[in-house]
Amino acid sequence: MPQNQIQPLLRRPRLVIVLPLLLFFLWFWTTSLFSSSPPPMASSSLDSDSNTTPSNSSAMALPVIPPAKANEELVYESLPCIRIYKSGLVERYFGSEFTPASTDPATGVTSKDVVIDSRIGVGARLYLPKLSDESKKIPILVYYHGGGFCLGSAYNPTFHNYFNGFVALSNVLVVSVEYRLAPEHPVPAQYEDSWLALDWVVSHADGTSQEPWINKHADFDRLYLGGESAGANIAHHISMKVGSSGLGKPVKINGLAMIHPYFLGSNKVESDSIDPAASESLASLWKVVNPTTTGIDDPLINPFVAGAPNLDGLACSRVLVCVAGKDTLRDRGKLYYNKLKESGWIGELELREAPGVGHTFHLLFPTSEEAVAQDRAISAFLNY
Repeated sequence: MPQNQIQPLLRRPRLVIVLPLLLFFLWFWTTSLFSSSPPPMASSSLDSDSNTTPSNSSAMALPVIPPAKANEELVYESLPCIRIYKSGLVERYFGSEFTPASTDPATGVTSKDVVIDSRIGVGARLYLPKLSDESKKIPILVYYHGGGFCLGSAYNPTFHNYFNGFVALSNVLVVSVEYRLAPEHPVPAQYEDSWLALDWVVSHADGTSQEPWINKHADFDRLYLGGESAGANIAHHISMKVGSSGLGKPVKINGLAMIHPYFLGSNKVESDSIDPAASESLASLWKVVNPTTTGIDDPLINPFVAGAPNLDGLACSRVLVCVAGKDTLRDRGKLYYNKLKESGWIGELELREAPGVGHTFHLLFPTSEEAVAQDRAISAFLNY
C-alpha cells in the first residue's frame, strides 16, 4: 500500500457529476439517482432498477439542499450528497449526523467511543453484546465504514443502529473505525488512519493495554477485518499490508469480510451495464478523492491490474465476499473472488450474492429478509 505523503486536493475545472447515492448511504435511494439537478425534497418509492422495497420499509425524506454559493467556484458536486469548492470549502448534506453511544434497550448491546489519535482525529465506536458470562472471550471485528472515502462516520445513526442489531445477532465485539475523509484529507489518509486503528487494537493482544473491553473480551485468535463499499476496499489493503509488514505482535488476521466492495478498472464487466452512468461517476469520484491517482487502474482501486501486489499476499486464512444482484459493483466483487482463488492464496473462500437488491441494501433495510440472511452469513463466518 502506498505510504506517500498526503497531497492537497488538486484544483480542477468545474466538474458537476451526480454520483450514485447507493455508494454512500441508502437513506436516499428513494430518489432519482442520476438527475442533473437536486431531486425534489420529498420522499418517493425506490427506483425499481436499483433495489426492491421490503414490505416493512417506509419512504424517507431528503435533506433540503441550499443553492451553490454564487461567489465560490465549484470543482465537484454530487447532490444530495456533497459539494466541493475551489477554495477548499466542502459542504456535506448528510452522513455526518451524530448519535451518542449508549446501551440499546432492544438488544442490550452497549457502545462506547474511544480516541485512538487525538492529533489527527482517529477514533472508534466499540460495540459489546450482552454477555451471560462476563469472562467469555468473543471474536473481534475491526470494521471500516463505506461512503466513497468522502462521506460517513462511525458515529452516524445508520451505522449505530445497524451494529446494535448485528452485534446482538453475531455476539462479536465490533471496533467501528472513525477515519478522516477526502477531499480535505485525500487518499491515502483513509488507509493510514485505518492501519493506525488496527495497530491500536492489536496493542491489546496481551490484555494489558488501555481499553478494558478489548483486554477482557477480545479473542485474538478470532480477529477479523471487514467493511462495506469503500470500507471493504480499505479492509483488503490493510490485510495486504499486514501480509507484507506484519503486525508487530504474534497476532494473525483470521478472516476478511468484504461487503459489496468498491473496486474499479478500465476492463468492462457485465454489471457495469446495470447503470453505466453510475460506473462512469464512480471513476470520477475516485479521481476527486485521490487527485494524485494514475486513474481507475491505480492498484488502490484496481487490485487486479498488472503491477499490483499479488493477492496471494493477503494476510488471512478465510475470506467472505458479499455482493448484491442489482449493484453496479457486483461483478467487481465477483472478480475479486475469482482473482483471489486463482492467485495461489491458500485459504477458505466464500462468495455470497443477495438477489434483487442494490448496493449496501442492508443499511437501508436492516430487518428485510435479504439483509437478515446476509447478516446471518457474516455472523456464521465470524463465529466459525
